[in-house]
Amino acid sequence: MRGSRRTLAALLALACLMPAVAACESAPTRRPYQTPTLPPPTVEPRVAPVSTTGRGPALPKKGAWLGAWVKPQYHNPTGRAAALDEFNQAAGGKLALAHMFNTWNKPFPGPTERAFQAMGKLQMISWAGTDTRSTVSGLYDSLIRQRAEDIKAFGVPVLLRYRWEMDRPNLAASVHSPEDYIAAWKHIRAIFTEVGATNAAWVWCPHADGFADPKRNAAAYYPGDDQVDWLCADVYPGPEWVSFSDRMDHFMAFAREHPRPVVIGEFGLTEAGRPGQRADWLRAVRPYLKKHPQIKAALYFAGKETKPEYDSTFENDPESAEVFRELATDPYFARTPPDLTASSGTTSRPGR
Repeated sequence: MRGSRRTLAALLALACLMPAVAACESAPTRRPYQTPTLPPPTVEPRVAPVSTTGRGPALPKKGAWLGAWVKPQYHNPTGRAAALDEFNQAAGGKLALAHMFNTWNKPFPGPTERAFQAMGKLQMISWAGTDTRSTVSGLYDSLIRQRAEDIKAFGVPVLLRYRWEMDRPNLAASVHSPEDYIAAWKHIRAIFTEVGATNAAWVWCPHADGFADPKRNAAAYYPGDDQVDWLCADVYPGPEWVSFSDRMDHFMAFAREHPRPVVIGEFGLTEAGRPGQRADWLRAVRPYLKKHPQIKAALYFAGKETKPEYDSTFENDPESAEVFRELATDPYFARTPPDLTASSGTTSRPGR
């Protein structure tokens, strides 16, 4: 009887152990990076100038790429790919760009980026950033280096939009100042350069309001022509229904002083408006983009939220949906992306 109890106990212990062993065998070899809880190390911030090597995708010789971020029904790679594909087909099937947002700690490129890659889409990856002073201290260097290595291994050109809309007042607690933001930008980009992630084009993207509102002074956050590959702005009508051209004119006055291609990082119809107002605002986008050949890409932001309340989709707005389709199927914007199958994007190009 005693021997039977010992045998039974051994079997129960083995049964309990087997799921743990299976979990260990099936677990991924790399785990998501966890933010350190220790105090920042004592390191000297990077102050020396850095020779940057990023350039990203070769520009379209004519016209501009068009793309979108589309809020999915299911927040997983399959759901995001399906949402973009449905939006693309409704717009005529010509969109070349896909957009993905990532928090500071989330590893990328990941399954979603690989799903977009399988669809043949050029990608803009938005990276939220974190406290600028902690970044410059060296606290996150291992995280940054891992992101750079993963981008390099991805092997295809991408647009990397680090800490977009840095000029927003509600980000002041983590951005601190223009000087702190620029120091963080240079620190992160230097690590990417050291790793050799030259397939990433660095996109500097304030809000267009930051150029129209003198209190925002978005230009003060500019890291310099030697640090930026693409200029960018986010443009929305706002409750006042400010026209697309009005907001963009302020930004383009700055862009004309800097020989860099421009991408509209986000634009969308976030207000309900009176009948026809949404379509009228959107109708002005196409001629404006064609009038400014420096603009080489634009991404629509299609989502629906309750806090803050907005709906930039076309679900209940067939007139605006048709206007967007006319934009997306215009030969000027129906440009194919560059070769996204070769790994040539990791090869350094000569300076400008």
